[in-house]
Amino acid sequence: MSSMYEVVNWESEELGSTWTRGLGAFGVPAPMTLEEWARAHFYLSKESSYVEQEWRPWPFQRAIMACISNDDIRFIDFMKSARVGYTKILLAAIGYFAEHKRRNQVLWQPTDGDNDEFVKTELDTMLRDVKVMNRAMPAHMARHKDNTLAQKKFLGCLLHTRGGTAARAYRRISVDVAFLDELDAFLRDIEKEGAPDKLAAKRVEGATFPKMVTGSTPKLSGFSLIEERYNQADDRFKYAIPCPGCGQYHALAWGKKGDTTGFKWIEGDSSSVRHLCPNDECGVLITQAEYLAVAELGRWQNADGSITIDAAGVFRNAAGAIIPPLQHIAFHVWTAYSPAATWADLVDEFLEAHEKALSGDITKLKTFHNTTLGLPWALEMEKTDADQLKDRAEPHTFGTVPRGGLLLLAAGDTQDNRIEYTVRAYGRGCETWLVEHKIFYGNPAEDQVWQDVAEYLFETEFPHAAGTKLKIHANCIDSQGHNTQAVYSFVHAHTDKKTYAIRGRSGREKHIKDGVSLVDIDWRGKTRKRGLKLWQVGTNLAKDLIFGRLSIERPGPGYMHFSKDATDEYFKQMAGEARVERATAHGKESRWTAMRKRVEAWDCATYLVWLETHLDLTKKPAKFWDQLESEVQPAIGDLFNAPMVISTPASQQPASEEVKPVASRPAPAPRAQQASSPFASDEWASRGFR
Repeated sequence: MSSMYEVVNWESEELGSTWTRGLGAFGVPAPMTLEEWARAHFYLSKESSYVEQEWRPWPFQRAIMACISNDDIRFIDFMKSARVGYTKILLAAIGYFAEHKRRNQVLWQPTDGDNDEFVKTELDTMLRDVKVMNRAMPAHMARHKDNTLAQKKFLGCLLHTRGGTAARAYRRISVDVAFLDELDAFLRDIEKEGAPDKLAAKRVEGATFPKMVTGSTPKLSGFSLIEERYNQADDRFKYAIPCPGCGQYHALAWGKKGDTTGFKWIEGDSSSVRHLCPNDECGVLITQAEYLAVAELGRWQNADGSITIDAAGVFRNAAGAIIPPLQHIAFHVWTAYSPAATWADLVDEFLEAHEKALSGDITKLKTFHNTTLGLPWALEMEKTDADQLKDRAEPHTFGTVPRGGLLLLAAGDTQDNRIEYTVRAYGRGCETWLVEHKIFYGNPAEDQVWQDVAEYLFETEFPHAAGTKLKIHANCIDSQGHNTQAVYSFVHAHTDKKTYAIRGRSGREKHIKDGVSLVDIDWRGKTRKRGLKLWQVGTNLAKDLIFGRLSIERPGPGYMHFSKDATDEYFKQMAGEARVERATAHGKESRWTAMRKRVEAWDCATYLVWLETHLDLTKKPAKFWDQLESEVQPAIGDLFNAPMVISTPASQQPASEEVKPVASRPAPAPRAQQASSPFASDEWASRGFR
């Protein structure tokens, strides 16, 4: 190629070089992939790397980088462990799109603090040490409006860097490329405007070549945003290597005892660890050194091997023919693939975590699962299992009170088209029996449904197994939602019948019975001295108590009995929440969180715990229960379970037997049949640790 001074026939080479540099910004560089650009320019800074040096990709990273630079691929999700080089790929991609493709970008971190730290320790050092970025961003070393913690201006493009906690962080941005780092550390719902990945995707919709890249170490299964995106991708890929023994491609898997693949070692000797080929006809055990020797020959493949991606990012079908790339792909990679980690250390890490778990401390095992295996964590201990609850259901029918139940309490929850109540019978030690879960269909803004509720709560007499009948002693109802005033009106009209308005308080509550306030306001805007009391419920603490009671395996104090008449939907709702770690204004907190849309049965159970606490049932002396027992179930047989006896007319009875009249009791008021719920949802699938 002729130089500028030759083209214009100038004798001054210096002048021609000046023109060449000046006009170079308007030229079109030769196309490069992200890997090619990184090999030529990227550098590991001393502040953010173990070794300061030029960067070379590991074998499994090459296809990921090729896909990031492929304009035909729109969404890329990376479910990962620690120590797999994701941050370096992210930094290289930012530099590549800024300097080579000159595209507008945005990078979201979970919080503003995370963003500031990333910019200072990772991004700024990359801009300093990658020389080609010095030319792309003239203000990289200066205090300048084009070089801030929120924005970096390059020649011909812009990079926004933001924390992702506020909805405004996703507004007024139009970019070509969007990155979300550590997606599972974001709030699931950003100020009630939606999930962060959905808000971010809106920012690239108008781009010619839109691209969004998300990456994260997963946390809790069923609550993990990266797991959701991974499962929603057009296909999911794992890095497979050819077995040195049989040549069959397979991914590295941790496995567990008894599996026909995974990591195996001699007990007491972690250095003996090998990976077992899943091919039953092979059974070769390879060392880490043997894995590293064939890692360059690996490829990414989906679950059945019908689609593969090679190091250059080329997609092929099972026959080896090239096919178009998918628009939405997801990768899973974990620490065993990293040349920077040793397999023996992974075994030691697991054994230490497993030992702790045996003594009841699962923290390290959870960390191993998330940050080493790169998999979402799920454990039966963290949520109730619907099938287990259903299996312990007992034969008593809805609307009847089994022996042992001495006091009836009810708790309600309002929805837009119905009101639901759970009635439980309480006995000694707060052992409880499910008497009924009742659904009243109707608009809570209308009177009719409340009339039905009032008749049920205050007039229904429930037959007891001992032959007596019980009415509901006290009840409460949640006032949150769209029907607050209707609830207040109902409670105000029935305060003399031990009816309470409640409101859940999920957060830093101090007690199950977490305070009370007056909510009635007069025409001056003043709180009435004798206004309606609104009771606050410490929902997380109440749900902890329920979870503990559901873990009790034998009838006795605290045990929760269920009826065979309860529907499958009821049991799913009772298992519909899990305690998870969430980011809040006060930092990370563990809270009970819904894993499905409908959890009314679980909510009603929570409110019943508040009601029993309000009534101090756990503190009642033995004589309180003795008195109830003498009134409700005198020492006679169980009428529901006793064999049928044909009575003899009084005229035929022996004269020596005194006939005592039995007081007649009115038949219970008829109740409408409970309608089955139309709701359908995937049930939470919990699994134990490895």
